[in-house]
Amino acid sequence: MLMRKVPVFVPASPWGLRLPQKFLFLLFLSGLVTLCFGALFLLPNSSRLKRLFLAPRTQQPGLEVVAEVAGHPLAREQESPPNPAPAVPAPGEDDASSQANARRRKGWLRRTHPTGTREMATAARSSGSAALRPQEPSIPFSFDFHAFQSRLRHPVQGTRADESKEPQSLVRAQREKIKEVFRIKAIKLGEKLLPAFNTPTGIPKGVVNFKSSSNRSWGWAMAGSSSILAEFGSLHLEFLHLTELSGNQVFAEKVRNIRKVLRKIDKPFGLYPNFLSPVSGNWMQHHVSVGGLGDSFYEYLIKSWLMSAKTDVEAKDMYYEALEAIETHLLNVSPGGLTYIAEWRGGILDHKMGHLACFSGGMIALGAEDAKEEKRARYRELAAQITKTCHESYARSDTKLGPEAFWFNSGREAVATQLSESYYILRPEVVESYMYLWRQTHDPIYREWGWEVVTALEKYCRTEAGFSGIQDVYSSIPNHDNKQQTFFLAETLKYLYLLFSEDDVLSLEDWVFNTEAHPLPVNHSDSPGRGGGQL
Repeated sequence: MLMRKVPVFVPASPWGLRLPQKFLFLLFLSGLVTLCFGALFLLPNSSRLKRLFLAPRTQQPGLEVVAEVAGHPLAREQESPPNPAPAVPAPGEDDASSQANARRRKGWLRRTHPTGTREMATAARSSGSAALRPQEPSIPFSFDFHAFQSRLRHPVQGTRADESKEPQSLVRAQREKIKEVFRIKAIKLGEKLLPAFNTPTGIPKGVVNFKSSSNRSWGWAMAGSSSILAEFGSLHLEFLHLTELSGNQVFAEKVRNIRKVLRKIDKPFGLYPNFLSPVSGNWMQHHVSVGGLGDSFYEYLIKSWLMSAKTDVEAKDMYYEALEAIETHLLNVSPGGLTYIAEWRGGILDHKMGHLACFSGGMIALGAEDAKEEKRARYRELAAQITKTCHESYARSDTKLGPEAFWFNSGREAVATQLSESYYILRPEVVESYMYLWRQTHDPIYREWGWEVVTALEKYCRTEAGFSGIQDVYSSIPNHDNKQQTFFLAETLKYLYLLFSEDDVLSLEDWVFNTEAHPLPVNHSDSPGRGGGQL
C-alpha cells in the first residue's frame, strides 16, 4: 500500500515568530514588567506612586500616628497631650511662612504593628498640636512651673541669665514640650496605681494588675494578708506632687486616708509595726524595724513636712512622736560606745542594725532643726552617732565596705556574724547619711569617709562592664555577684556626687529627695525667692 505523507498545516504566528522565539519574548516581557513595578516599592519615597496602583487600606481603630512640627515625630496609641505647647516659628519667620513650611514638612511614617506594616499621613499643623481623640478625655495639667521657678531659693545648676530674659525662646519652648509629654506619663501611671487602694480600709495592697485592675498583697507578707509599712507609707510625696501636677485631688485624698487610718489605730508603745491588714486595719505582727519593711515610712513623715514648706503639721507631729518612741524603745549604746537602732519583736530586741537602717542618721539630721528647742542639739548628736556606727560597719571589714546587717552581741560590734549577712550590693544608705551630715555640719570627716567608699568601690566592685556587688565584705579577694543594682546609679553615686558638691547644687531649701533619691520640689508659697532657677 502506498502511503503518502500529508503535510500538517500550522497557522502562522501573529508576529511571525516560532514557538521558541515566542517563549523567549514572553520571558523578557515578564521580567521587564516585574522590574518596573517592583521599583515602585523599592525606590525611596515611592509611597505616592504606590497609591496610584494600590487600593487604600482602611485604618484600624485605636492607632494613630501624629507628628509634631516643633519636635520629633511621635507614634502614640490612643494618646495625645492635653495642652500641647504651640510650635515656635524659626527666627525671622512670620505666621504665613510658618504655615507654608509646615505644609512642606508633611511626611509619611511607617509603623510596624502586630497586624503588619502600616502607613499613615502625619497631621502636621502650623500650631504643632496633636489631634485629640474624642473617645479619650484629656488629662488636666495644672502645674504652674514658672510660679514654682520664681520661688526657688537657689538657682538650679545650668541656668543661663540671658535665657531667662527671653521666655518665648525656641529652646525653652522645645524643652517645655518635652516636659509636657513626660510629667503627663506620670499622671497616667498614677491613675493606673489607684486600684491598689480598693480595699475596705483604703490601705493599698502591694501589687496591682494594670490589665485587670485587680490587686493583691505579696504572698510572703503574712501569707498574703498584709500590706507593708514601708510600701504604703512611701507614697505621700509622689501622690501629693501628682495632685499638684494634675489638679486631681484623688491622689492626695488616697494618701491622706492612709494617714487617717494610722492616726486612729493603736500603736504598741507608740511604735509602728511593719505589717498591717488592708482589710481589718489591724497590725498583723508586732515586728518593728527602722530598716527593711519600715524605713521609708519614717523618712516620708519628715520629708512631707519639708516638701510642704513646713505647713504639713500632721506629718511633723507624727514624725517626732515616732522618733521619741524609737529613742525610748529601740535606741541602744553598745559596750564599746556605738549607738545603734535595734529591731523590736513583740517586746524583745534583736541587737542588730541593717544597712537599710543607716539612712536614719541623715533623716534625724534633716529633722533636727524643727524639733523642740530642747531636743535640737540632742538630735544633731544622735544623727552623728548613728552615722559613725554605720561608718564603723564599713571600717571593720577587709574591703572597707559594709555588710547587709551587723550585730552587737557576744563581744562583737558592728560586724556581721554569718555569711548570709556579709554581702554588699552597692547600697546607698550610709553615703546618704554622709551627704546630709555634711550639708548640716560641713565637718570634713564626712567627705573623708565618703572618699573611702569611692576608693573601695573602685578597688573591689569595679569590673570591665560596670560595678558589681560582692558576696563577702570580709574577704579581700572579692567574689562578685555580677549584678549592678539600679539604686547604685540613682542613689549611691548621686549622694556621693552631692557630698563633694556645693550646697546650692540641688539645695535642700528647694528640693526633697524621695526614697529613691529623685528630687521633688519644695512647695514654697511665699514671695519669690532669690534664685529663679530653671529646670
